[in-house]
Amino acid sequence: MNTLMVILGAAIGAPARFLVDQYFRKFTDKPVGTFMVNILGSFLIGATFATTERWHDFLAIGFAGSFTTWSTFIIDLYLGYELKKYKVVAANLVASIAFGLLAAYAGYQLAS
Repeated sequence: MNTLMVILGAAIGAPARFLVDQYFRKFTDKPVGTFMVNILGSFLIGATFATTERWHDFLAIGFAGSFTTWSTFIIDLYLGYELKKYKVVAANLVASIAFGLLAAYAGYQLAS
């Protein structure tokens, strides 16, 4: 049953990530979509940390695991560096880490 929960969560998370990213790409060429899904995913992982195993498997491992995206985050940083957009790269890196930690903490505190 746990595997099924992971599969169902992942089947929802990946298309959701795509839709969020496509929405923000209409307005900016900055990696806002990737930033948003990673922060929301951090919140969800924090919020589900102490939940039942089934909900944790569905939301944290399945949904958030396929919704968030480390690889896209890294390529955004790399491409920004290659394009000499150093301020954008630095802001993305610092904001992603800071807000990701805050979101995970907030989710955990909310669930506790």
